Amino acid sequence: MKYVYPAIFTPEERGFSIDFPDIESCYTCGDDLIDGIEMAEDILASRLYDMESAGEAIPAPSAFGTLGLKDGEFTTLVHCDTIVYRKRKNGKAVKKTLSIPQWMDEMATEKGINFSKVLQDALASQLLV
Repeated sequence: MKYVYPAIFTPEERGFSIDFPDIESCYTCGDDLIDGIEMAEDILASRLYDMESAGEAIPAPSAFGTLGLKDGEFTTLVHCDTIVYRKRKNGKAVKKTLSIPQWMDEMATEKGINFSKVLQDALASQLLV
């Protein structure tokens, strides 16, 4: 769930306004270039996460250098990872009930195995391939 999109940075009196023309309602601002890039990464991840969650089609990014720019504007590529964003946004624990054979429960308990950690690690290995 990694994406790279071109963003248009428009200099303002203080900082920059930033727009992702390929993605509807995806814009932000920053006090300076570093803040602008951080804000751009965050809004891009947030908007794409929302689109993924809603089952919306993710548009293809425009080819770099093909966006029409006004005087003073510049384009840069912005990267985001919606899995990282999802972990940060939805990191709270959710209780699940599951069943395992009794012999497995007994042996794992004797060995002090943390069931939640084992399940999380197993799910992560299946989901983050």
